[in-house]
Amino acid sequence: PLHMPDPRTSGFTRAAAVEIIEIIKRTAGRALVLFTSYANLYGVRDIVVEAGLDFPLLVQGSAPRSILLRDFRQTANAVLLGTSSFWQGVDVVGNSLSCVIVDKLPFVSPADPIAAARMEALVARGEDPFTDYQVPLAILALQQGLGRLIRHRSDRGVLAILDPRVRTKGYGQRFLASLPPAPVTHDIEEVGRFMESVA
Repeated sequence: PLHMPDPRTSGFTRAAAVEIIEIIKRTAGRALVLFTSYANLYGVRDIVVEAGLDFPLLVQGSAPRSILLRDFRQTANAVLLGTSSFWQGVDVVGNSLSCVIVDKLPFVSPADPIAAARMEALVARGEDPFTDYQVPLAILALQQGLGRLIRHRSDRGVLAILDPRVRTKGYGQRFLASLPPAPVTHDIEEVGRFMESVA
């Protein structure tokens, strides 16, 4: 969505929660919401719970990962909120999953010791650690997140990227170009119409 604030600002979590609520209303739940931090996950969780939506809400940390995945597969219209461990290795077949929502582009934290060492080595070689390391790694993570949704050629669904940098920053085009060809919209009503057409 074009109206989202910069994800580094304090208003982003609330704006993301509002957008997530509107999306899952149109997808009738059936959504995996992937967060880049626990702080964002719990902030959004609180707002979603407060909204009183009529969809079962499964939250990372409330049960073991395997139990959450089992419940997500077996519970109609569920919404699962998760962080990095849910970006890969999640296989949900059928109608239980029709939407993957990504709160922010999944850049690795510069505070991560392994990432910091790799970025330092790139700087020493005269390379740009953001362009040559962080962006490609984040693109791979985004592709893995999308892979939760599209497991078979016949699968259809919505990938919602709430991070406006995918449109406002030069590197955003690299993210979009890495995804399979698909219609792109910023119109929440169009998401609803698409979901009705594939139901």
